[in-house]
Amino acid sequence: MSRLFEPLSFTRGPAMKNRFMLAPLTNLQSHEDGRLSDEEYRWLTMRAEGGFGLTMTCAAHVQAQGQGFPGQLGIFSDMHVPALTRLAAAIRAQGSVAIAQLHHAGIRSPKDLIGSTPVGPSDDKDTGARALTAAEIEQLTEDFILAALRAERAGFDGVELHGAHGYILCAFLSPETNRRDDRWGGSLENRSRILRDIIAGVRKRTRSDFTLGVRLSPERFGLKLAEIRDLAAELMQSGAIDFLDMSLWDVFKEPVEEEFKAKRLMAYFTELNRGQTRLGVAGKITGGDDAAKVLEDGADFAIIGRAGILHHDFPKRVAADPHFKQIALPVSRDYLAMEGLSPKFIGYMQNWKGFVAEEPAVAAGA
Repeated sequence: MSRLFEPLSFTRGPAMKNRFMLAPLTNLQSHEDGRLSDEEYRWLTMRAEGGFGLTMTCAAHVQAQGQGFPGQLGIFSDMHVPALTRLAAAIRAQGSVAIAQLHHAGIRSPKDLIGSTPVGPSDDKDTGARALTAAEIEQLTEDFILAALRAERAGFDGVELHGAHGYILCAFLSPETNRRDDRWGGSLENRSRILRDIIAGVRKRTRSDFTLGVRLSPERFGLKLAEIRDLAAELMQSGAIDFLDMSLWDVFKEPVEEEFKAKRLMAYFTELNRGQTRLGVAGKITGGDDAAKVLEDGADFAIIGRAGILHHDFPKRVAADPHFKQIALPVSRDYLAMEGLSPKFIGYMQNWKGFVAEEPAVAAGA
C-alpha cells in the first residue's frame, strides 16, 4: 500500500506526489461556448484538494466542430485561456499536477450539436460523417498543437492527447473507421501518423519541461489489441511522451479477442519495455486494494474514474484506510451535490445505469 503514496517523477514536468490520477471525466458543466464554468472549477479543484497527485480536465475540444457533448470544456480559442488559467493555478496550489486533456470527437460529434456534418478519417455511413481532406488533416494536427500551446500559456503542467474510445485520433488508428489510401491510411504507421505528428509538434513548440501524455484504448471501435500494443510500445520507447494512459474498461478483465485470452488485458501493456515513460491504467478501480493491485502488477499509477466522482477525497480516504472501497451504488442526488457535482452533472450521471438513486414520485397536490 505504501507505494501508492510514493512520489512518481516524469521525464518532463513536476512529479506526482502519489500514484492517483483523476481520470478525464465528461461532466457537461462548461458554458455553451466552451468557457470553464464555476461549477466545473469547483468540481475539479475539489479533487485536487482531495489529494489526487494528478488532476486532469475532462476532454477539451480543440476545434469547435469537434465538440462531443453539451457543456463541453473548450480549448479551441484564446477566449478559453483566462478561465483555464484560474483553474490551473488552483490545481497546482494544492500540490496536484495540472493536465488538460485535448480532444476532438470526430465521427462521434452529434450533428445537431455542432450544426454541421461530423468529420473523420473516412466517410462513415453509421454516423453520417464525411472524410477529412488532406488540408483539413493538416489543420487538425495544427489545432491540437495550438491547443497545447494554450494550455501551456494557461499554466498547465502539460496535456494528454485523447486517442481512445472512437474519437478522432482513435478513429484514425482503427482499420474499421480509417479506410484511407493516402499517407494517413493503410498501415499502422500511416494510421498513427496524425498522432505522431501532433506529439512531435507539441514537443517542438512547448517548453522543455512540459508534460505530454497519450490516452489509448485497446478494444472496441474496430481496434486490434496487437496493433495498439505495438503502438504503445513504440510511443513509450520513443521517449517523446512522459506517460501513457491505458483505458481498459476493467483493469482485471481478459481481452475480448480469443487469441489473447491467456492472460489479463493489462498485462499486455505492463510487460512492455517502457523506457522512462510512465504507464497508468484505468477501469473499475474502486478501492485501495484495487489501486495497490495494479501497481503490484506493473503499472506506475492508478487512474480513478467513478470512485473519483463518488469521493472527491478518494486518495485521502485510502491513506486513512488502505482497504477503503467506494460507496455502494446507487447514491442520492444530494450525496453527489455534496461531492461537488452540479445539477447538470448529476443529470448526466443518471444515464449511467444504477448510479443515481431514483427520486420518489411526488403525489399530486403535495
